[in-house]
Amino acid sequence: MASLAIRDGRAWSHWRRWAPVAVLIGLCLVVGLINPSFFSAGNAVRMLNTAAIPLVVCMGATFIILMGSIDLSVEGTIALCAVAASMLVANDFTGLSLGLWSVPAAILLGGALGLLSGLVHVKLKIPSFMTTLGIGFAGIGIATAILGGVMVRIADNDFRSWLSLGRMFGVPAAVWIAGLAVLAAWVIQERTRIGRWLYAIGTDEQTARNSGIPIERTRILIFGIAGLFYGLAGALSAAQIGRGHALISQDRLFTAITAVVVGGTALSGGVGSVLNSVIGVFIVIVLGNGMVLMGIEPYVQKGVQGLLIIAAVALALDRSRLDVVK
Repeated sequence: MASLAIRDGRAWSHWRRWAPVAVLIGLCLVVGLINPSFFSAGNAVRMLNTAAIPLVVCMGATFIILMGSIDLSVEGTIALCAVAASMLVANDFTGLSLGLWSVPAAILLGGALGLLSGLVHVKLKIPSFMTTLGIGFAGIGIATAILGGVMVRIADNDFRSWLSLGRMFGVPAAVWIAGLAVLAAWVIQERTRIGRWLYAIGTDEQTARNSGIPIERTRILIFGIAGLFYGLAGALSAAQIGRGHALISQDRLFTAITAVVVGGTALSGGVGSVLNSVIGVFIVIVLGNGMVLMGIEPYVQKGVQGLLIIAAVALALDRSRLDVVK
């Protein structure tokens, strides 16, 4: 009986690992059968372009969740970084015109906000969700105060072309940048000590501490790395719509957490990967695209996504690791 239970557990674990891929393939087939235009080249490019910014955001969010924490500062960080990038290129609000130098500036600003979240979380021992919620609201508040409620219109066509409007082999520039972000995140996860440490912390923090892993320093650094990805997402957002404003990142948090969890990364930490999150992003994008093609109302789409994240958590959660649910 014991050996049978072990085999059943391994089979379930194996199925759970490949379930997101099966769901993505199944979704594509169902939507394609209902509306054949789903498989058109133009629609594929549109979906890739829609997925670009969520992919970048999810790389940072995945690291935080793998560590067993949560980051609710996503929207505030992206908004402030988008406004900063918009004000540093040629625009109708300031006299600055730094061109593409605004991109590393936005990325560094995001990293600084991430480090601030990590420092407050670790040094003051405030739960990550409360710390990042506060930082997120602060980011939106500062962006609103800087602009006074108006929008910054970007006049730098090179900035928009290099980050969004330009194409290589028919694929938008933002998609290539998102691909590089995924590659960078994968390298951090698989080829660095930081990547190994965040899995150890997410799996069992006390064991990781006993093994000599610098828990506090790693947590702060991971929040900083996540902030770098959010900063890049802010610059991409500004380039995509051609302006910066405080509400530019609305719904990015919900989409990011949905995609990470649907992809199979456990909210309890230690299980999942950035590649899982890539699959999760495309599940969310394909689902949204399919519902648009089928003429489903936007508010119904939100409800479907809400049910999707509950179902994903129910399937992905390893209850054998939980003594209590709180």
